[in-house]
Amino acid sequence: MESRKVKISLVGMGRVGASIAYTVMLKSLADEMVLVSRRRKVAAGEAYDLLHALPFAQPMDIRAGDIGETSNSDIVVITASIPMLDMKDRMDLGKGNTHLFGDLVPPLAEASPQAVFIIVTNPVDLMTYWAWKLSRFPPSRVIGTGTLIDSARFRSLLGETSGIHPADIHAYILGEHGKSEFAALSIADMGGKPVHEIFPLCVKNCSDTTVENVFQEAREGGFQVFRHKGYTNHAIALATAEIIETVVHNRNRILPVSTLMNGYLGIYDICLSLPAIVGKNGVEQLVELDLDEKEKQAFQISAERLKGAARILGIR
Repeated sequence: MESRKVKISLVGMGRVGASIAYTVMLKSLADEMVLVSRRRKVAAGEAYDLLHALPFAQPMDIRAGDIGETSNSDIVVITASIPMLDMKDRMDLGKGNTHLFGDLVPPLAEASPQAVFIIVTNPVDLMTYWAWKLSRFPPSRVIGTGTLIDSARFRSLLGETSGIHPADIHAYILGEHGKSEFAALSIADMGGKPVHEIFPLCVKNCSDTTVENVFQEAREGGFQVFRHKGYTNHAIALATAEIIETVVHNRNRILPVSTLMNGYLGIYDICLSLPAIVGKNGVEQLVELDLDEKEKQAFQISAERLKGAARILGIR
């Protein structure tokens, strides 16, 4: 993808979409970026604002457009959602966003039949699954941000508590991006040593903190931000940009993203998060982890919960 011009279309210009657009511009991840919103004036305003910022970044063609103008995109990012009013669970958005995707995804897929779709809209696992079915794309080319953001929160909090840089902490939160997610502690490590053996180091006042406490805080992290400011945007924008950058530059990074299961632990026909090698074609390969028995059961419970929700929504 690096040898030719890259076109990225962002569908949904709320706070998350706008933050992703800003991050794409700062990281110079595209040559052309189309911003799409039901409120065309908002998309136009965001595009105009970003154009004013280009002298401080790299040249890029940024403009507002409709679905037709997304044609031949290399990457399509969907953040569009119904309003998150009085949301207590991401599943509360399921019915409305199912209808919204029914209107959006088929024409987007028709306009860019070779694109990689990145789904941010919640409930992200179900919307990733629904986007895959609506687009009729190979499952490798429909990726949900999934637990990438949860895993980042987990590593960040482990680092804050222990004093170890998060880049040197390898720890995944897997399964549903939601209530049934779990931390894969049996394979988590700090510098090659199991997390439980060296956490906490008590660089800070953390003598009563356990890894499980940190996981619970990470799991509630998004709602903690939501309760304070009414939305989340910075961390999810950078998480999404990480996927975009990995696809654009064919980095083949291992990321915990939501993708269609292919039989891992006997699970098929639903999307949830497992580490995957992500490259220019989307999900190149799933990394089938050797989880302990308790974690395997948690993963299967997560899958069943999502399958049940998909049936309720009529998408499975």
